[in-house]
Amino acid sequence: MKKVVVIGGGTGNFVVLRGLKKYPVDLSAIVSMADDGGSTGILRDELGVLPPGDVRQCLVALSDSSRLMRSLMNYRFENGGLGGHSFGNLLLSALEKVTGSFEKAVEEAGRILSIKGKVIPVTTHQVRLKMVLKNKKVLEGEGQIYQSEEIDKGYESLYLEPIPEVNRRAIDEIMNADVVILGPGGLHTSLIPNLLVDGIAKALRNTKAKKVYIANLMNRRGQTTGYKVSDYLKEIIHYTGKDIFDFVIVNNEKPPKELIERYAQEGELVQNDLAPSNGFNHSRVIATPLLDDGLKEVQAGDLLRRNLIRHNSEKIAQALLKIIEGA
Repeated sequence: MKKVVVIGGGTGNFVVLRGLKKYPVDLSAIVSMADDGGSTGILRDELGVLPPGDVRQCLVALSDSSRLMRSLMNYRFENGGLGGHSFGNLLLSALEKVTGSFEKAVEEAGRILSIKGKVIPVTTHQVRLKMVLKNKKVLEGEGQIYQSEEIDKGYESLYLEPIPEVNRRAIDEIMNADVVILGPGGLHTSLIPNLLVDGIAKALRNTKAKKVYIANLMNRRGQTTGYKVSDYLKEIIHYTGKDIFDFVIVNNEKPPKELIERYAQEGELVQNDLAPSNGFNHSRVIATPLLDDGLKEVQAGDLLRRNLIRHNSEKIAQALLKIIEGA
């Protein structure tokens, strides 16, 4: 059975894991611990726990438990003192307090949900993601960075504070993998934060695994405005230290006009410019239909804006399986 490692944040990891868990692969998810927005941010500040939100999404994606249990983990309270919190975030935070360890909390939640695979925090230390813009303004935390519309004017640095110690389990998973997948997900808030943890980029450079990047569908206004696939790659390569990717999966399907119009206030479609004429090895590019059907509505009680046009889990899985089988 091939060992597959998925690196990223919440929604991006969710869609990849949900697709692949149906097939005979050994799955592990390495999850960013920089999240401090919405329910997760409140629990971090009030309880001093590690961020549960992205981990919860990975656990639900890998779960073989009942639909009711999965719905329960994602249920968000709409009002009252718990307004905006998801039940799964509260459960993970409570388990961390009871067990005294976030890793143990994740393991216990995994048993409760009968997950197929492993969910591994990239670090078990409290960290904050910070960004210094060209105008010297400092964005404090993933939440502020996620909401900012000034990033595409340029930034000087993106870093974690304090410098965290890497979770050695994450390094081991990468080094022992047959395939490592990065993306899709927020460039500055879900993908790069993993690469900022000391040891992760080096492991990605040194592992013998096939490395795959899954490009985002949409740009984010004020952050990646006008980005093409090559722009995402260049920025990620800056943090990995070299071009590590054996394959790049990009969407070649266009959403219906009404969906693009509804999404216009958030951003525009990412254009694929990875062609031999631009100096790119075309054999690395897998261009295939990846869109989910219909528009995804924001869940009641959610404190954050979410991307509305999403990847389809099964389409992504089919594209990845060809790589996995050949690894």
